[in-house]
Amino acid sequence: MRKLFSLQGWLKKILMIVLLFSLVACVSIPAQQMSDARQAMQAADEVGAEEKAPDEYRKAQQLLEQADQQLSQGNYGKAKALAVEAKQAALNARQKAMQGSFGR
Repeated sequence: MRKLFSLQGWLKKILMIVLLFSLVACVSIPAQQMSDARQAMQAADEVGAEEKAPDEYRKAQQLLEQADQQLSQGNYGKAKALAVEAKQAALNARQKAMQGSFGR
């Protein structure tokens, strides 16, 4: 009977360890999303989005700065979400800047 309780205790500990590792794996550093957002900002810079689409560009810049802040604080989930938003905002700025160039 004592061995049964001992086995159950070990199984509970192993289950808790597996659960903990699973949670840690879900909250990893969003390196790819941060890189994607920075590349999108660079692409927006290359077409002059800062001057041609200032509102969209500023929004992307602010979102990327917020993502950097969250990343430095260890809030990886929030950093990831902000980086994805920043990338989309930068792509929007780039698109608007390019449309303005074609309209001339």
